[in-house]
Amino acid sequence: MFRETITLTHHGALKAVAAGAARAVTMGVPQCLVVVDASGEVLASLRMDGARFLSMRTAQAKARTAASINAATGGMAFEAALSAGITSQGGVTNLPGGLPIRFCGRHQDSMWHAPRWRRLAPT
Repeated sequence: MFRETITLTHHGALKAVAAGAARAVTMGVPQCLVVVDASGEVLASLRMDGARFLSMRTAQAKARTAASINAATGGMAFEAALSAGITSQGGVTNLPGGLPIRFCGRHQDSMWHAPRWRRLAPT
């Protein structure tokens, strides 16, 4: 048995990162941006000039979490979020800012950013 899937290409991932970076420039807030595939593997990432270097790890955790739960991050119950963060050694996070990427309503990949505690609005 087979299932039809849609996968984001590296060109699409780079476009998503470029769009996020352009939005961050208009906001005047440097960002770390990460796009992962549905399995949580990084397709593209960028740490903008002036973004905090530890934010890359947070951005990657947000992206992987969004891919895993097929939803925006930040909505887990406190106890569940704490357990997930501990058991994954920081690979899963409940910090807001991660968004799933969907095509025709179907989950495919995820884009996460680690802002300086501001949410980057989708463009």
